[in-house]
Amino acid sequence: MPPEKPHWSHLYREVVTSGLCTGCSACVVVCPYDVLGYDDQKGVYHPFHVPEMGGADDCTHGEKGCTLCTRACPRFRAWEPEVDTFLFGRTREENELYGIAKDVILVRATDPEVLEAGQDGALVSALLIWALEHDVIDAALVSNLEGDGKTWKAVPGVARTRAEVLAAAGSRYTYSANPLAYAAAAEAGAERIALVGMGCQASAPATMSARKAGKVARRFVLTIGLLCSKSFDDAIFPELFEARYGLAREDIVKMNIKGIFQVWTRDGELHEIPLKEAHQWTREGCKHCPDFAAEHADISTGGIGAFPHWTITMVRTDKGRELISAMHAAGAIEVRSAFDDDPDAVALLRKLSRTSRRRWPEDADPAPGRIPVTSA
Repeated sequence: MPPEKPHWSHLYREVVTSGLCTGCSACVVVCPYDVLGYDDQKGVYHPFHVPEMGGADDCTHGEKGCTLCTRACPRFRAWEPEVDTFLFGRTREENELYGIAKDVILVRATDPEVLEAGQDGALVSALLIWALEHDVIDAALVSNLEGDGKTWKAVPGVARTRAEVLAAAGSRYTYSANPLAYAAAAEAGAERIALVGMGCQASAPATMSARKAGKVARRFVLTIGLLCSKSFDDAIFPELFEARYGLAREDIVKMNIKGIFQVWTRDGELHEIPLKEAHQWTREGCKHCPDFAAEHADISTGGIGAFPHWTITMVRTDKGRELISAMHAAGAIEVRSAFDDDPDAVALLRKLSRTSRRRWPEDADPAPGRIPVTSA
C-alpha cells in the first residue's frame, strides 16, 4: 500500500474545520497553484479552497500529489516535536513550559524615537531597524493598520525602512495574518525576510523548513515571535469599546494589556476596561492554541512583568543570540537578566504558557499537550 500523501482534504478536515486552525495563512502562502484564499471578514480568519479546483473540501492538485499546504501548517498532526527537533535538535523537557530558550532577558531600546513609537521596551522595532540597516534582512512582514489607521483593522504589511517599521509599531490585539505579506515582499525582490507574528505564525517558517514545504521557507531568515494568550475579533470595537464605554475606534491611538485592557484616546486620556469583559470577543482560532510563548521563533518577546518599559525576551536560536549580542555591543539595546531582576515575570511566563497548554483538545494529536499541565 503506497504511503499516505496528506493534502488539502486532510488539512480541511483535521485543522480548518476542527477548531485547530489559527488562521496563520501558512498554507495559503506556500500554495503553488493559487487555489487557496484567505477570509478575514466577520471573524472568520480561515483559509478556503476555490470551488473550481476541487470544491471547499478537496483539491484536484492534492489528489495528484501536492502536499505543500499540510507540510506548511503549524497545527497539522505532530507539528510541535517535528519543529522542536528541527530547530533545537531535541524536543522540550517537562520543565520547559515556555519552550526551549538559551536566554531569558529584559530588553529595552536605547533610541528615544524607537522607544516612544514601540510597545513596552520597543525591542521588535529596534530589532527590525537594526536588521534592515545592518544588511541582515531586506524586508519584514508586519502588521499595519488599514488606510489612515482610524478603522483599527490590522492588515499584513511589508516594512523595508526605519520609517515603515516605526509606522507599524505598537500592538493591535486583533488579528493580522502577517505571512500573507510574503508575496508582496518577494515580488519587490526581497530575498531575506523577517516575520513578526504570534506563536501560530512564528511556527510557520520553521514548520515549512522542517517539512520541506517548497521554496518559500528559504527566504525567511529571521522570525520574531510575540507572546500571545489570545487575540480579539474586530467586532470588539463597536460592540464593547464604543457601545459600553463610548470609545469610538477613530479616537483610539494606542492599546495595551497589563492584566486590564488599556486604551488611549486622542485627547490623551487613558481608559481601562476589565479584561474579562473582552473574553466573549476572543477569536475562535485562539481557543485551542497551546503556544503562548511563540516557541519556534528565533526571538520571542512580550510585555509582561514589573517594568512597563522593558520587554521580556526569550532568545531561542544561535541566530537570535548573535543578533541580540551585536545590538547590545553596539549600544542599540539595554539588557538585564529576567531571572535576577524580575523573577515574577518569569513565573508569570510559565503560568501563562501552562494555561495555553490546557487548551489543546484531547482528541487532537497528543504531541502539543504532552507536557503535564501541573509542571512547576
